[in-house]
Amino acid sequence: MKEQLTAVFQQVPEGYIAFVEELPGANTQGETLEEARTNLQEAVQLVLASNRTLAEESLRNKIVIREPIASIS
Repeated sequence: MKEQLTAVFQQVPEGYIAFVEELPGANTQGETLEEARTNLQEAVQLVLASNRTLAEESLRNKIVIREPIASIS
């Protein structure tokens, strides 16, 4: 089963705000819908990278098994 994330866009006077329902912290804005989409893709990558770093730091010097479970483009 391939997991799908849901992007939500809301038009506001300044343009658009955007967030991912399933990924707290992945939110952004843009003057246009296209800019908000692009910015949201970057926000998702940044949140995932940050979460990965935090997990690696908390597990440093511990024996763990890591394996991929999904690919998000």
